[in-house]
Amino acid sequence: MQNKDDAVSAARSSLTTPPECADEIFLEGPRSRFAEFLTLLRVMRDFLRGFRTLHFVGPCVTVFGSARIKSDDPHYELARKMGAAIARLGFTVMTGGGPGIMEAANRGAKEVGGWSVGCTIELPSEQPANAYLDRCVRMHYFFVRKALLVKYSYAFVVMPGGAGTLDELFEALTLIQTAKIKNFPIVIMGTDYWKGLIDFIEKMAQRGMIAPSDLSLIYATDSIDEAIAHIRTKAIAPFGLKPVPRGRRHLPWLGERGLCD
Repeated sequence: MQNKDDAVSAARSSLTTPPECADEIFLEGPRSRFAEFLTLLRVMRDFLRGFRTLHFVGPCVTVFGSARIKSDDPHYELARKMGAAIARLGFTVMTGGGPGIMEAANRGAKEVGGWSVGCTIELPSEQPANAYLDRCVRMHYFFVRKALLVKYSYAFVVMPGGAGTLDELFEALTLIQTAKIKNFPIVIMGTDYWKGLIDFIEKMAQRGMIAPSDLSLIYATDSIDEAIAHIRTKAIAPFGLKPVPRGRRHLPWLGERGLCD
């Protein structure tokens, strides 16, 4: 049972808890009605901050991958070249905004004059935003961040990564499979790394856990040209995408910012 003093204490903690603990508090179980209401406001604030920052970023391709990969890793260079190719195709490159693969993709976009944005997350162990971002928004809640990484994108590129990358891959795949979002292309790169996963997904189809047609939702390649051709065919043509003017009108009084600001 929770008494009045406990309820007040829980509500106060919702206001004073460090941002990096936001998910922990949100998922720790039921609290007082007032504390839950304050959490709802914080979630809404996260979404609003993301909407206002990213509204004018233009059609994006989101690149997922590990923050732990160093700049001398071959997969870093692959992500850098892919980021450049995505930018040349006319898309804004979106990542989680951190180091490793995310930095590489953002860096590739910036090096060819493309747009580069990041959606970072507050963590107990500080993960700084990389230096190659035109726009960056920092989230308190993981699920808000994942929603934003999907919301503005017409394709997803999955580079080598860990549990977070797997989470992002299967989030996008499930949303497409269940028709919650359009049939946007998912390109898996670093096939030597992902071979076991690709084999397992094929096994899922063989065992009837997913439909055989679901296998067509992912496209595995290490070729930049093949990946770009796939995105062009599956994202640009079907959805009639066109280059977005860089100086689109925005409303600063709503907290909106254009990429040129």
